[in-house]
Amino acid sequence: MTVSFRCVHYCLRRNDSGTAMKTRTISFPHHAVLVVVLGAWVLPCVAAEKAAALQLPPQRISAQAIHADHGVYQATQARIKALNDKGVRVDDYALAKAQCWLDTSFHEYSRNDRGGYPQAALSEAAALIGALEEGRDPGMETPLVNRAEKLRPDLWARYDALKRSSGFRCAAQATACAEVELVHAGNEIHDGGWRHAKPYLQIAEDLTSRAEAQAAQCPAAAPAQALPPAPSERFDLDADALFAFDRGDLGGLLPQGKQALDGMVQRLTADYASIERIRLVGHSDRLGRQAYNQRLSEQRAWTIKQYLQQHGIAAPIQAEGVGAREPSAATAQCVGTRATPALTRCLQPDRRVSVEIVGRQREAR
Repeated sequence: MTVSFRCVHYCLRRNDSGTAMKTRTISFPHHAVLVVVLGAWVLPCVAAEKAAALQLPPQRISAQAIHADHGVYQATQARIKALNDKGVRVDDYALAKAQCWLDTSFHEYSRNDRGGYPQAALSEAAALIGALEEGRDPGMETPLVNRAEKLRPDLWARYDALKRSSGFRCAAQATACAEVELVHAGNEIHDGGWRHAKPYLQIAEDLTSRAEAQAAQCPAAAPAQALPPAPSERFDLDADALFAFDRGDLGGLLPQGKQALDGMVQRLTADYASIERIRLVGHSDRLGRQAYNQRLSEQRAWTIKQYLQQHGIAAPIQAEGVGAREPSAATAQCVGTRATPALTRCLQPDRRVSVEIVGRQREAR
């Protein structure tokens, strides 16, 4: 599979009289580095720092310095390719803009531009790449680097309209590169006048027209299908098996209680692909003082929450206690109010911690 990429910078080279040559379209393998310099040096395979800093212009007179700068360019290009390899589309607005900043930077560097544009454009590329690598919002602003003149307000207005249009997703790459080329032209006009700026302004105009055509022809996005609500699982933990009598803290966990919670942690980790939330509700029987039972039921739920979190469960966990207000249906036949051994045994199902897990379990293999 190949993709076509318009070589808008390196094919646009000046002859000795300063006249721009025509651009042409070439095809690259989809996995190839997109920056190709026609008639220029091949970038050397040299590692470069992510800071993407070039040698200062006065130092760019030795083969060693130029070799090092080429390594910076190649390393920056490799970061773009790595993002694409991870699934960031070539026509993503930020990735496309990073590529075009990189292209214009190297184009001016290869023309021996001793001003600040090569470094400024390269820094913009590196900033966008860094945001994508770190999962940050790269934004959609286009700075006028190196004090570039803001040419053609009408084109900037068209870019704003494109970004607001429903078809922008089909025109993001062309829009991003048009903006960069317009800044490039603004840099050239104060460096060399209109004759130097005109070729890049023409590229910006062509890309703008292409972006508008792509946006107009962009099919409507398919409506996102709402996922069904995540299923929930409910079960009870026997508080008598978890905690020593009259205890609800971590120190009061029985050995078999820790074993039961360890098994729960293992099952949550192994069985669930994702967990939206966990709800823990502590319950007590009706024997004893109401306030005491309320505190004990809350403490036991919070202790289990703490234990799960300490053992790697990162899902949101809600812990609460309801005392004796929600007895188990299994104790409906238990009669009496005195804490006799028989009644205490009968009310055992009330002394529990209810667990609700909302999440998606892994598919059975």
